[in-house]
Amino acid sequence: MIKMVATDIDGTILPYGDEFRPAVLDCISRLTNAGIKVVLVTGRMHSSAVPLAKQLGLSTPVISYQGGLIKELDGTTLYQSNLKPEIAKEIIKWARQNNVHLNLYIDDKLYVEEDNEIIQYYIKGKFVDYNVISFDKLEIKNVNKLLAIDIHDPEKVTGWVDILKKQYPDLYIVKSTPYFCEIGPSDAKKSLSVEFLMRYWGLDRHEVLTIGDQNNDIDLVESGGIGIAMGNATEELKSRAKYITDTCDNDGFVKAIEKYCKL
Repeated sequence: MIKMVATDIDGTILPYGDEFRPAVLDCISRLTNAGIKVVLVTGRMHSSAVPLAKQLGLSTPVISYQGGLIKELDGTTLYQSNLKPEIAKEIIKWARQNNVHLNLYIDDKLYVEEDNEIIQYYIKGKFVDYNVISFDKLEIKNVNKLLAIDIHDPEKVTGWVDILKKQYPDLYIVKSTPYFCEIGPSDAKKSLSVEFLMRYWGLDRHEVLTIGDQNNDIDLVESGGIGIAMGNATEELKSRAKYITDTCDNDGFVKAIEKYCKL
């Protein structure tokens, strides 16, 4: 019997750049009314995910920054893992040398060095503010993650992932959308954060359903007793999932839940 549903947000329960579909809102309400814990597991900032959790009527902790932060809605931190300052500084230098747009997250605040179309694209629908400042003026510590973005060339982003993985094998570096290269500490993984909450609540793996759509969801999907890929998921994720549901736009989340959960 499923007692916990750990779900990615964008492209899974929330269409990119859109609002929650009524069927998803109803499904999550039915899950919570049935006593099933619904946990949001996202690469987003905590402050960006909280409004969505509240919109869904959730009271469970939110997993943000790919698993680097687990926080209750009241602000209580259950788990946190940050990038080492010296590593963050090295990657900032790499980004400057290669003309790469970089989002810098410190203490759940977003900083960029240039106000451009990239940051405008990024913040759309995310409930976040950002600060434009030279990173040289910031104290580089408590770095939640770094995000390298190119909104025009997905292959360039793939190249960044390959380059940085070779240079920093101890970090968790993954493509979270076609345009985003996520850079975080090795233990900032969605799977590890779900396992943390499984221990926290005394749940077994077979009692957990996990679902997502991008390569940063591969370990998330594999961590659940039932791991599901959305119909719009990457081919690599689909190959690792137990079940492939319909797309986000066609309420694939709802169809998966109705298949595996008793509501």
